[in-house]
Amino acid sequence: MIKVIIDFDGTLTAEEEQAGLLAEAMLASLADDILGVPRAKLTAEYQATRAQLEQNPHQYRWEVNGLVASYCDEGAFILNTTTVQTLLKENPTYLRAVQAAYPHPEYDAVIDCTNELFHRHTAVLPLTFRPTAKQVLAELIEHPQRRPIILTNSLGDKVKRHIEKLGLADKVNILGDTRQYEMDPDCPCHFPTLGQSSIWPVAEDHEIDLRRPDYYQALHDAASDGSQLVVVADTFSLPGALPLMMGIPFLLTRTVYTPDWCLQVVQEHNLGIILDDLADLPAALDTLPVLLNRNAE
Repeated sequence: MIKVIIDFDGTLTAEEEQAGLLAEAMLASLADDILGVPRAKLTAEYQATRAQLEQNPHQYRWEVNGLVASYCDEGAFILNTTTVQTLLKENPTYLRAVQAAYPHPEYDAVIDCTNELFHRHTAVLPLTFRPTAKQVLAELIEHPQRRPIILTNSLGDKVKRHIEKLGLADKVNILGDTRQYEMDPDCPCHFPTLGQSSIWPVAEDHEIDLRRPDYYQALHDAASDGSQLVVVADTFSLPGALPLMMGIPFLLTRTVYTPDWCLQVVQEHNLGIILDDLADLPAALDTLPVLLNRNAE
């Protein structure tokens, strides 16, 4: 049995069509409920901060517990999240307001704030599935040796509500709250190809920190019944790098926002595959035995 673990946001959905709406909703909540500033002022500052990030994307990262979870240019939602985090951290007045609103954070006040706003607003935003999402899921469901599983950092109930629109909610499992961004400096994760390190240098100015205990455990549990895993996603650092280092094939779907450096890293890895379209997934899975045999040699 092959468990095909498919990331939800951006892989099955047109994330790029939601990102602008999400930014507006998050800025409105921040302006009205937390910062007490005019929305227009905050929007202008957001746009200036985003331009700053886009000029030097490798210098701006989504950081959790002092470790890099993702680079800012890896996804439309990730760029929004990193922009908001940078804006809040670089303005002392905004930072104090967020710290007052989140006095007992799980991570730090800014991370907790952006996480909460992201999950709150993506739960209700209009959502567009990629044109072939239903067709691909249905084809996987019908295959006797393939089991589609929806991967998400959100709670499973939100994703289940969306999948119900495709009429497939009772036919796919959801692997939710995987916290791919959960970074732990003390995580005892080591990988043979990296020696004693948990840092994967992947490209010039880019390295991936693999110390993601929650996601590691979620993948380990998914494979505990002896199933072969495959992970499919539209971004690399959060869902893709760890599977590759665990010996799990990773298929990166090319989108309008996919950075060239991510495509190059996946393409050059012996367990990596680039999908030009989600519709190519079933055919790519047909090549999996050859890919695994080649890697074993």
